[in-house]
Amino acid sequence: MDIAEYFRGKRIVITGGVGSVGREIFACLIELEPELIRVIDNNESALFEMEIEYRGNKGVEFYHCDITDEREMSRTFSDMDLCFHCAALKHVPSCERSPFSAINVNIQGSEVVGRVAIAQGLEKVIFTSSDKAVNPTNVMGTSKLMGERLFTAMNFLRSKKTKTVFACTRFGNVLGSRGSVVPLFAQQIESGGPVTITDERMTRFVMTMKEAADLVIESMMLARGGEIFITKMPVLKIVDLARVMIARLAPIANVSPSSVETKVTGSRPGEKLWEELSTDEESNRLLESEKFLIVLPSGHTSEQRQEYKYDWITTQPSTIIYHSDRSELMSDSEIDDMLLREGVLPNRLRNRALENL
Repeated sequence: MDIAEYFRGKRIVITGGVGSVGREIFACLIELEPELIRVIDNNESALFEMEIEYRGNKGVEFYHCDITDEREMSRTFSDMDLCFHCAALKHVPSCERSPFSAINVNIQGSEVVGRVAIAQGLEKVIFTSSDKAVNPTNVMGTSKLMGERLFTAMNFLRSKKTKTVFACTRFGNVLGSRGSVVPLFAQQIESGGPVTITDERMTRFVMTMKEAADLVIESMMLARGGEIFITKMPVLKIVDLARVMIARLAPIANVSPSSVETKVTGSRPGEKLWEELSTDEESNRLLESEKFLIVLPSGHTSEQRQEYKYDWITTQPSTIIYHSDRSELMSDSEIDDMLLREGVLPNRLRNRALENL
């Protein structure tokens, strides 16, 4: 079964559907001929703009709804098949300053999503997590880790009447998403600098918006219950990203690259110098495919791991520890190639950069 066949005729709900990743998932899904996509978000302005953009499409509905409101969630989840749970507070500094909001949205909101999905009889729900959930050092990562644990544990709530499958995806930094480092650096370069870096040693896993959406969508197809799907992705040094962006974008902004300075500002509260996508403990129940690492639910023995099979991909047991400080770094040319992919740079800058190739 291919992706188009799997999603054709499905009724799908996306929480946080006007966010960067949620919107990209929507854009991919709408090409696969589902019967209905419901977009749920509490950002009224962005929701209105997206509704205007897709006006006339009978297979799309938009609802203003907070994921912690169980009554409204029950209404919007009614008669649906699948859910992509993307709604969350995702920025480390914001969650450090507003920890109760992070707990409310990322933990209690995920609990509501799970309860409602079970009550409404959805087939599958995918939780979008973060590398910051691995050995977390901040409120955001800790709340995401608890969301993962909730979704894994909710698989034990299945019964003869409700058989909802819960699984997670875990990925790194989505380049070009709102609040990410790429649009910030682009703005600073256009202003003549300086480009602000918190620490020159900092490394990060990175992926494009399209890669993130493809991961989540394929995970929905593969999920059998309780897994965490991790996309294999490249690693870069933030200081290397800044240098390549200055070289690429400064001439476009009529700024001399040599005049754009970088300024080290120091790590922010809760911020890591590196990121992790899997742990020592998880390596005992890890499968690896060409594109994915798959963390099986706790309790799987080595023998069970050998027997765990998926219909559409080939896997084998693995013990890899996915750590950005131990991975090969992207070269300048690889970073430059990634910058020019669709959805990474702001469109106006990407178009001008492509013209200058």
